[in-house]
Amino acid sequence: MISEKIDIKITRVATSKLDNAEGLELQFGKIFTDHMFVADYENGQWTKLEIKPFQNIEMSPATSFIHYGQSIFEGLKAHATDDGEILIFRPQANSARLNSSARRLCMAELPEEIFLSAIKTLVDVDRNWMPKGEESSLYIRPFMFGTEEFLGVKPSGKYRFMVILSPSGAYYSKPLRVKVETHYARAMEGGVGSAKTSGNYAASLLPAREGFEAGYDQLLWTDAKTHARIEESGTMNAMFVLNGKIITPKTSTSILPGITRDSILTIARDWGYEVEERDVMVAELKNGLENGTLTEAFGVGTAATIAHISEIGIDGTDYKLPSIESREFSNKMASYLNNLKRGRENDTNNWLFKV
Repeated sequence: MISEKIDIKITRVATSKLDNAEGLELQFGKIFTDHMFVADYENGQWTKLEIKPFQNIEMSPATSFIHYGQSIFEGLKAHATDDGEILIFRPQANSARLNSSARRLCMAELPEEIFLSAIKTLVDVDRNWMPKGEESSLYIRPFMFGTEEFLGVKPSGKYRFMVILSPSGAYYSKPLRVKVETHYARAMEGGVGSAKTSGNYAASLLPAREGFEAGYDQLLWTDAKTHARIEESGTMNAMFVLNGKIITPKTSTSILPGITRDSILTIARDWGYEVEERDVMVAELKNGLENGTLTEAFGVGTAATIAHISEIGIDGTDYKLPSIESREFSNKMASYLNNLKRGRENDTNNWLFKV
């Protein structure tokens, strides 16, 4: 529930960019709507809550997050229903995870009512940007960074929270070839792998590029110490159907607690599937690929929802999985989630937030 006390100043653009957007191709994260939300934290208070025209921001070269990495973000989506309403999927969970990331990086926390009010109001202001089509959505990017001007390793005393919107199409256009990464590490136990902080993604760029140059679309990260356990896949959590069971790595301080992951596990249990959150070993995946007991592999996350994995590279050998058409669980889940987010299924878990 949003408190009526949240007062957001709104300054609208004189002319919408939509006026010249005929035939715009929707690539994920490439196009941005007319407006953005901004709020600043100083002296223990969040102030200056405002929606203004999307524009560049100015900052000092000594702005702390540039040097010391206090930068976190979230990602969620709004979808259009068949009768033109707009629904946002599980924003309260994103608010909670943003604050979990903030605590780990010693940043200011943001009250849930500000988070929800900012998103709802901004999406409403730019509702005409909602794209049509089953593969399309309005991607919502909330983020926060330290803004105090200083050089010195300590937490910033000032922060800025912002939200921008991007009308987007499908994140992946085809099933993925992935490689089990056993040299580089994305995160380690006790680190910041469970926080959605920009540095985690920076650390993944070189290994991902090397994987791409070798013919792979994504990596399956393994634990930093032994490289024997699967952790997650690139921008997604990883799931598998092995011996008829839904298995996924248990969350830890080195794995991001995905909201799509949690949603899928909740629904799968409601449907009566056997679900295991546990250590998933590279050796058992290899064995399952060789003997045919590993029948489905897929990444799960906000951007892609479900991204089918067609091939897994392990120690120089590429293993093909069964055809996408034969995958009972992940296809059923992908269809159900798409319909749920568009209001076509009963929202039994109260996950949908109406704009």
